[in-house]
Amino acid sequence: MKIVSLSLSQPFRRLARQAAALAALACMAAGAPALADELPTFNLVIRAGKFYPDVIEVPANTKWKLTIHNEGPGAEEFESIELRKEKVLAPGASSFLVFAPMKPGTYKFFGDFHPETAQGKIVAK
Repeated sequence: MKIVSLSLSQPFRRLARQAAALAALACMAAGAPALADELPTFNLVIRAGKFYPDVIEVPANTKWKLTIHNEGPGAEEFESIELRKEKVLAPGASSFLVFAPMKPGTYKFFGDFHPETAQGKIVAK
């Protein structure tokens, strides 16, 4: 039995690598929206240096998503030292944070631009 070795040209090898990389990205992207949609999602609005609601109840021991919308008039930051999360939002901006499963308890968060009025807590039950 004779073993035949095929030699591919450099442009063809590059094209094959690119096709494989695109196929892998397409597979990952196809699964990503389904995973994100399955997360329990909670909403938080920042308005005039305050959080609404200021208490968010979430399921304990469950991964979850927090969507944040800053209605302005200025920039504000969601920050939790305990949870090691922070997100700065310009006026009118929206974003989200994904939280790992949390043990039952109460976790404080605040707005770094208005720390005296932008106070809240997440209660994991």
